[in-house]
Amino acid sequence: MINVADMRGKKAPDFSLPASTGENISLSDYAGKNVVLYFYPKDMTPGCTTQACDFRDWSADFEKENTRILGVSPDPLESHQKFIEKNELPFPLLADENKELADAFGVWQLKKNFGKEYMGIVRSTFIIDKNGTIVEEWDNVKVKNHVEETLQYIKDHLKSS
Repeated sequence: MINVADMRGKKAPDFSLPASTGENISLSDYAGKNVVLYFYPKDMTPGCTTQACDFRDWSADFEKENTRILGVSPDPLESHQKFIEKNELPFPLLADENKELADAFGVWQLKKNFGKEYMGIVRSTFIIDKNGTIVEEWDNVKVKNHVEETLQYIKDHLKSS
């Protein structure tokens, strides 16, 4: 298992996953742009909805910083589509049903909740610069104020060109 903290400063794994846009999306599609790649456990759940809506509400600010947002969960495309429509999300969601991308980023981990152990997504966010390098990451994300913190990091550390 990859430790999320070991990813900073490394090239992000390229990927190609089915997206809510109806096409496959690859990291290489965003060459020359910064990418916020955020992993979340499940569509339509309270924390995930709040996080997605926060990214929605700040999406224009990310665009001004030459940054694109991509959300990733193991949910299928049909679930993503309903989630997008219900919450008017302006960015793609990627279906990582085989958890290959989650594994590559080290966010598919053993979790404990109410005395039960199970495998699941650890809510995590990665900032990938326009050269494809992971420059910052957060794991075990607490949703409150996280999107603003992510945007501030980009403003402080990455040029918007």
